[in-house]
Amino acid sequence: MKEAYNEFLSVLAETTDPEKLRLFLDEILTPKERNDVAMRWQLMVELHQGQTQRSIAKRHKISLCKITRGSKILKTEDSFTANALKQKHPEK
Repeated sequence: MKEAYNEFLSVLAETTDPEKLRLFLDEILTPKERNDVAMRWQLMVELHQGQTQRSIAKRHKISLCKITRGSKILKTEDSFTANALKQKHPEK
């Protein structure tokens, strides 16, 4: 599975056209998987904006466990995700 995952990452990295990337992900991910990924990103955005874990959990009706993982990622030094959020949401 590691080889398949690395190949998948390679395809993502080589796809520079956003519409082609959307088509690719729409083809291989189920609607639920796409929703889960979008929700994960939304949680990260809200954490980056300084919203509390409890308020996020209540608003989205999800467990704190899902949010805690994201919080830990944002606190990690040199986090790729944290840096991406700073670029996409520099207001924080």
